[in-house]
Amino acid sequence: MKVSVERELGGRQLTITTGEWAKQASGAVTVQYGETVVFVAAQCGPPRPGIDFFPLTVDYRERVAAAGKFPGGFLKREGRPTLKEILTSRLVDRPVRPLFPEGYADEVQIMGNVLACDGENDPDVLAIIGASAALSLSSSIPFQGPLSAVRVGMFNEQFTIMPRQKELATSALDLVVAGTNKSVLMIEGFGDQLPEEQMVDALMYGHRLVQQICEMQEELVRKVGVVKAHFTPHPANPFTALLRNEAYGQFREAKTIRGKHERSAAVSAVKQHWKDKLFPNGAETTPEGATLGQFGTAMHDLEYRIVRDLALEGNRPDGRKTTDLRAVSCQVGVLPRVHGSAIFTRGETQSLITVTLGTVRDEQRVDGLFEEFTKKFMLDYYFPPYSVGECRPIRGPGRREMGHGALAERSVERVLPPAEKFPYTIRVISDIMESNGSSSMASVCGATLGLMEAGVPIKQPVAGISIGLVKEPDRYVLLTDIIGDEDHFGDMDFKVAGTGKGVTGIQLDLKIDGINEEIIRGTLAQAKAARLELLRSMLTAIARPKKDISEYAPRLVRTKIDPAKIGLLIGPGGKTIRLIQEETSSTVDVTDDGTVTISGPNQAGVDDALARVEALTEEIKVGKIYNGVVSSIKDFGAFIEIVPGKDGLCHISELSDGYVKSVSDVCKEGDKMQVKVIAVDDQNRVKLSRKAVLAEQAKGDAGPPAG
Repeated sequence: MKVSVERELGGRQLTITTGEWAKQASGAVTVQYGETVVFVAAQCGPPRPGIDFFPLTVDYRERVAAAGKFPGGFLKREGRPTLKEILTSRLVDRPVRPLFPEGYADEVQIMGNVLACDGENDPDVLAIIGASAALSLSSSIPFQGPLSAVRVGMFNEQFTIMPRQKELATSALDLVVAGTNKSVLMIEGFGDQLPEEQMVDALMYGHRLVQQICEMQEELVRKVGVVKAHFTPHPANPFTALLRNEAYGQFREAKTIRGKHERSAAVSAVKQHWKDKLFPNGAETTPEGATLGQFGTAMHDLEYRIVRDLALEGNRPDGRKTTDLRAVSCQVGVLPRVHGSAIFTRGETQSLITVTLGTVRDEQRVDGLFEEFTKKFMLDYYFPPYSVGECRPIRGPGRREMGHGALAERSVERVLPPAEKFPYTIRVISDIMESNGSSSMASVCGATLGLMEAGVPIKQPVAGISIGLVKEPDRYVLLTDIIGDEDHFGDMDFKVAGTGKGVTGIQLDLKIDGINEEIIRGTLAQAKAARLELLRSMLTAIARPKKDISEYAPRLVRTKIDPAKIGLLIGPGGKTIRLIQEETSSTVDVTDDGTVTISGPNQAGVDDALARVEALTEEIKVGKIYNGVVSSIKDFGAFIEIVPGKDGLCHISELSDGYVKSVSDVCKEGDKMQVKVIAVDDQNRVKLSRKAVLAEQAKGDAGPPAG
C-alpha cells in the first residue's frame, strides 16, 4: 500500500513515499524535492562467518537520463562511479553508520538511484534522507534512527535552507548538516572564511530543520506500522574480564611509549605474550572452548578502554596535553623544475606537495546531472602503503583518497584568486609520505605553502587541523591534532580548515550517536587556536606568495573582446587566429563571451600575440593614425589593411598632398604606409588618408602611430 508524508521546506515540497516500488527490499522509499526524485532501497543479509566489523555498503548513482541527457563519450552506458557519486556515497554512509547497535554485523546495503533531476535541487541530501527512511521502515534492520540532512547557504549574511544549484555559485556558505532529533551527526561544509560563531549559528539553523524532517520520517513509520525486531547482543566475551584485570597495567604502559613504531612494537609484544599464555603450543582454542577470534576482540576492547582512560586523564599516547600540536616543520622549493613544491610535516604525518600551472586547455571538464562545467583547480591526494609501513596492492584511488582530496581541494579553493586576476589552471598533488593522523589537513597546509611558492596570489593562507573527542556519560575531553590511535579508539574526527579570518572547510565524522552545541562550539574554538599556531609556523617558511611564477611555467594573459568580433579574430577557416599563433609561438583560446586567453613558453611571444589580438579587435577610431599595409590597388585608390583582417580605402585624392595621376605612382601591394582614419560610415566602411598624415608630419606635430 502506498504511503506518503510531505512538508514544505524552503518554498518547495518535500515528499517521502513508500509501499509502491521494490516491495521485496528490506525497506524502500522515493524522496522528491521540487522535481528531483531519488529512490533509495535498504537491504540486509546474513553475516559473513568470522567477520569482526559491520559490513555496511552505500552505493549512490546519478544516471544522466534523470536530467534528460546521454552520457558523454563513446560508451552510452554508465560505468564506474564518478567523483560526485563517490563523495555522495560517503556523505550518506557517515551519518548512517553510527546509528547501528554495537556488535551488529549483518550485511547491510543501501542503494540510491537518482530517477529525475530538475537542474535546481541537488539529490545528495535527498539520498541521506532516503537512506534513513528506508532503514527506519525495515522491520529486520535494527537502525536506531531516524536521521535527516539539509543544505544551508548564506546570502547577505542571511541563512537560506536548501539553496538551488545556481544560487550556490554566489553563496558564502555551502553546508550540509545531518543529525537526529537530539544531536548533530555529520557536517560537511565550505565557506568564505566564516567566523566560528557564524558557522555554529549556521549549524544550529540547519539542525532545527533536520528535526522537522526526522518528524516526517517518524510519521511515515507510524503510518506504515513498522514493528522493529529486537537485536540481541552477542554473549559476553570470556577474555574481557580476564584481560581487564590482569593485563591492563602492562598494556597501559606500552600505550604510553612515545613514537608510533616503538609503541606499536611494545603493544604487539604484550598481545603476543598473552596469546602465548592463553593459547600455548599454537592452540586455536582454550580448554573451555574460547577462540583466538574472541581473544583478538577482547584485546582490541582493552586497547580501546586504555586509550580512552588515558585521554580522559589528560595523558595522551605521545605525552602531549589535550590542546598541544605535534612538532611542525615546513619547507618550500624542495623540488627542481616543478612550478611549485613544499613539504609539510606535523609529527609523524607528512605531505609532499607539487604544484603545476597550466592553461585554459588544461581545465577539467565535468559532466553530470547538472550543466557541464570546467574546473580550474584540482587537488589530488595519494596515500601509498609505505606511508603507514605496509605492503598492499596498488590499484586506482579508493573512496577515502578521493574524499580526502575533495575535502582539501574545497577547503583551499575559497582563497584562490579570481580567474580575471590569475587565469592559470592549477593542479596540486599531495603525496602522503608518512601518516599518523589527519593527512587531509596536512594536505591543506602543504597546499597553501606550495601555492605561495608557485606564485599563486592566494587571498589568505589556509591551515587545517583535526580535533578528536573521547566522551563518556559523565564527561568528555577534546583532543587537538589527533594521532591514529586517538582517531581509531576515539568518538570523533572533526576537521576544520581556515584562515586567520575564519573557516573555509569543515567536516565531522562520528562513531557515537551525535554531539551537542556545547561540544561543537568547544571544538571550533580549540581548532581556531591550533590553526593560528599552525599558520605562524607556516609563514616562517614563506611569508607571502612569490611575485613571479616559475620560469618553467607557461606565460599566460587574458583579455576581453566584443563577442561580435570573435569571427574576425578566428578569420575564414581559422586563418587569422592560426597565423597569430604560428608567428608568435603562442596559443590563443577564445570563449563565446569574448574572453581571450593567450599562452606560450615565453613572455615576448605572448605579449606580441596580445598586441595583435587587441589591434585586430579594437574599435577603429576616427582621427587615429595606423601603420597599414597596402593589400590591393584599384584605379580609384588603394585598400590598406590597418589591423589584421580590416581594410580601409585610401582614395586616390587622399594618397598625396599633390596631384596623383595613377595609384601605382605612389604605392604597390605590400608597401607599408601610415594612414589616418578620416571617416567610418554606417556600414562600417573605413575611409583613410595618407595626405592628412603628411600634413601633420610637415607641421612637425604628428604623434607616434597608434596601430
